[in-house]
Amino acid sequence: MNKYKETFGVDISKAVFDVQGSKCGPHQFSNSPNGFRSFLKLLPDDSLVVMEATGYYHYRLSQFLCKNKIAVSVVNPLSVKRFIEMKLSRVKTDKSDAQSICDYGIYNKVPLYNQISAVQSECRQLLSLKSSYLKRRTSTKNKLHGERVLDVPSKLVVRSLLLDKKHIDRELVKIEKRLLLLVKQSSQRELTLLKSIPGIGDKTAVFLIVATDSFRKFSNASQLCSYLGTTPMIKRSGSSVRGRSRISKMGNRNLRNLMFMCSMSAYKHNRSCKAIHDRIVSKGKSSKLALMAVCNKLIHQAFAIVRSGVEYNPDYVSVRKRLI
Repeated sequence: MNKYKETFGVDISKAVFDVQGSKCGPHQFSNSPNGFRSFLKLLPDDSLVVMEATGYYHYRLSQFLCKNKIAVSVVNPLSVKRFIEMKLSRVKTDKSDAQSICDYGIYNKVPLYNQISAVQSECRQLLSLKSSYLKRRTSTKNKLHGERVLDVPSKLVVRSLLLDKKHIDRELVKIEKRLLLLVKQSSQRELTLLKSIPGIGDKTAVFLIVATDSFRKFSNASQLCSYLGTTPMIKRSGSSVRGRSRISKMGNRNLRNLMFMCSMSAYKHNRSCKAIHDRIVSKGKSSKLALMAVCNKLIHQAFAIVRSGVEYNPDYVSVRKRLI
């Protein structure tokens, strides 16, 4: 049970959002500023509003409530789905979903949502657009390759695909320049600290800062590893189930892929990462598994360095051992 006097579950969609309170409801409001104000009048003091992360739809309402000093929690839709399945519910409506979200907020410890600034909002939009452009560029390159292996490729098709790829490349350069500028304005300290780590460059440092809200979003490095989906999942049960351990892949895929690419550079230039890689490989494990361990080591280094405010020192570990 949570500490709030009343908890409200919100199931939000493009046009409307349904609300179910622990003591009142159901209600339905338009997904607009007028609907937000009407909902605000319904909320008593010391109340909690819980909603699912639904892409663009939840953003305006959560920001509006935070501005008006209302406690808000934006939860993972998968967690709510599993909670509904656990109750063996056979009803699926907007009202029932609002009720389930309300119950989830009552019986679980949910994280509070923090209002984001205009700079943070623009950075997230830029990252989302960058991800879309990268997927589109990959699709264009694959299509271009497919056309070129034909006996007589259409000149018009090839020219069009090349122009499309050139346009995407130009836009990606603009996005990366704008991202770097915004991060320098708001988080220059964190950017400098992260770039001091061998293996982490501008792109990864910017992505880490934006995705973690300058590392304020997590209380320890293990939580950040879970967010990236680099933590192992062990499948063992009884005497017959002995599944192969794999990483969870339940986090931010784009950042996870970027960190894995960084691990290849860190293995060569980061002394601590190289030691971990060589130790794992010497035990007969695959190089890919060792690189994933290097990835986790990089995350722990990044978290510790940003939190401490001290730049990377390759001799830090050996100095500490001599002191001991």
